[in-house]
Amino acid sequence: MSTRRGAAPESDTLDAPERMSVDQLRALQLERLQWSLRHAYDNVPFYRKSFDAAGVHPDDCTELGDLPKFPMTTKADLRDNYPFGLFAVPREKVARVHASSGTTGRPTVVGYTARDIDTWATCMARSIRAAGGRPGQLLHNAYGYGLFTGGLGAHYGAEKLGCTVVPVSGGMTPRQVQLIQDFRPEVIMLTPSYMLTIIDEFEKQGIDPRSTSLKVGIFGAEPWTEQMRSEIEERMNIHAVDIYGLSEVMGPGVSQECVETKDGLHIWEDHFLPEVVDTLDGTPLPDGEEGELLFTSLTKEALPIIRYRTRDLTLLLPGTARPAMRRMQKITGRSDDMIILRGVNVFPTQIEEIVLRTAGLSPHFQLVLSTQGRMDAMTVRVECRPDTPPERHAGAAAELVAAVKETVGVTVACEIVEPETLERSVGKLQRLKDQRRK
Repeated sequence: MSTRRGAAPESDTLDAPERMSVDQLRALQLERLQWSLRHAYDNVPFYRKSFDAAGVHPDDCTELGDLPKFPMTTKADLRDNYPFGLFAVPREKVARVHASSGTTGRPTVVGYTARDIDTWATCMARSIRAAGGRPGQLLHNAYGYGLFTGGLGAHYGAEKLGCTVVPVSGGMTPRQVQLIQDFRPEVIMLTPSYMLTIIDEFEKQGIDPRSTSLKVGIFGAEPWTEQMRSEIEERMNIHAVDIYGLSEVMGPGVSQECVETKDGLHIWEDHFLPEVVDTLDGTPLPDGEEGELLFTSLTKEALPIIRYRTRDLTLLLPGTARPAMRRMQKITGRSDDMIILRGVNVFPTQIEEIVLRTAGLSPHFQLVLSTQGRMDAMTVRVECRPDTPPERHAGAAAELVAAVKETVGVTVACEIVEPETLERSVGKLQRLKDQRRK
């Protein structure tokens, strides 16, 4: 079991939607869903054409169960309407624009009215409070600022909650350590992989990471496992909680793990209506079955989003800490980052679990795909821990290869490299390096 700094702080002063009954919440969702469908149909030509082609109209939604009648929206639709074609308000009424990096094509552009910004800040403030943050605390924000939604989303939410924000952004890891030491924040927000990099830097400087003022870490922007949570909590002596969001739906703060339970992420269903569908044919799945996560926005003005395919894999569960709000299980992977290796489906998170339980190996690894003859091959390149003797490398590699074969059902190679050999990321960790012949 991981050790943490005292008991989890109680989540007090819940706001009105968090205290709703299920019936109250469903009535509010239906009212807002009908508005959102009408808003999209009346103001976005893409949605009008899409609904008409599917033979549905906003008036056809008389209950929440009618939503699957409407067509799904994909990232390709956003790119096809680049840059502002999906906006439902005049561009002059858009207060802010964010965009993806566009590394795999045109960037996806999202816009926010002033009211959208306030809604986003409200969801983020609720998320930080659910994670254990409180007004008056100092929050170290190491998410990247700029077109990426993480930095500014966390910043506005923390300020709305009443925190003091340190907008350090990502990078310059030694400075991160210095500011944590000097400013003594209670809360930190960043990607889990970059948290591990900061922990490594503490240890490199001879500082015990468990001695800091930090009490809560709120981690998102990439899938991470329970093993990584334990690694962070044990090495840093903090509560490590998960946050979820994506720019197309809003940004961070769509759902949040509550520090009292750490049993999945409660979706803020007064603003976002979730569905889970079969990845192959889009058939809606009942709560409790794993599939691809879809979201429909209920209150967004500038960029309403209808049945957006996130490509994230999860399942829906009943609420616990917030009983009316359903939970989504921790993201296990993405349908578009699944590796098919000699007929076997492999997710990076499966390899991460094995790496983290193999003695002598650090959490920093990369999957390298190559072609050997006519077959695809995969090598797990992983850094050893600083205190791992060289004579341990071969044994650790053999243990990992055997565990992958037994657990995942595929044969891989393993290369152990020295600490700080693999490139560090201050944003989303790029686990996969594809060197296969095209």
